[in-house]
Amino acid sequence: MRKGIHPEDYRVVAFKDMSNGETWLTKSTIETKDTIEVDGTEYALVKLEISNTSHPFYTGKTKLIDTAGRIDKFKTKYSKFKK
Repeated sequence: MRKGIHPEDYRVVAFKDMSNGETWLTKSTIETKDTIEVDGTEYALVKLEISNTSHPFYTGKTKLIDTAGRIDKFKTKYSKFKK
């Protein structure tokens, strides 16, 4: 590996899946302004819309998550092309 190209400032960060509320801790260099308290300790928070804890491929469950009515918007937009 080449020296001096990888970040040195890793810290523990909380990632939260907003669709199911699952939270986990891991090391990262990502910058964020949000914080969350986990087990009495405050961590930087990264919000995710979908992760392996909620994605149908990993869970084996078909679950439709419609954020902001995107599916209805799509159906109305392309309904005029229907035969």
